[in-house]
Amino acid sequence: MGLSSKEAPNHLTDKVSDGIARVEREWSDENGVPGPSTNPSTNLIINDILLRSAGRLTRHTLEKALLGRQYGSKFAKEVVENRSLVQTLAAYGVTKIATKSVPGALLVGGGLLAKVIFDRSTSRRSSRRKGEKALRKQSRGETAV
Repeated sequence: MGLSSKEAPNHLTDKVSDGIARVEREWSDENGVPGPSTNPSTNLIINDILLRSAGRLTRHTLEKALLGRQYGSKFAKEVVENRSLVQTLAAYGVTKIATKSVPGALLVGGGLLAKVIFDRSTSRRSSRRKGEKALRKQSRGETAV
C-alpha cells in the first residue's frame, strides 16, 4: 500500500528539487536557457515578478491575520489596504537598508529596539490608545504617522 523505501524521497527537499529539475528540463530550449522565454533576462524579470508577488500576498495575509485576531478581519483589511505611499516607501527603504549590510541591520534593529523601549516607557494605556488611533485613521485612508 505504501511507498517502498526506494520510491520514497529521503527529504522533502529531494522531492522539491526533483520537481524543479523536471520543470527546468521542460522549459529549457535547445541552448539550455531555463524558463519560458529564450531570453535569460526576460526569464529573470518573470521570476522577479513572481517572487515579489508571492511575497506581497504572503505579507498582506500575515498582516491581516495579525490585526484580525484583535480587531476583526474587516478592520484589518482596511488598515492593510489603506497604507499610504509614504508608509510603503518608508518600509521598503528601511528593509533595503536592513538587508544590504550588517551595519544596516544593526542600525535598523537598534532603531526598532529604541522604539519598543520608548513605547514601553510610556503608560500601557497611552501607548495602546495612540496605536489604535493611528490604525483607525489608516483604516479610513487618512495619513497616520
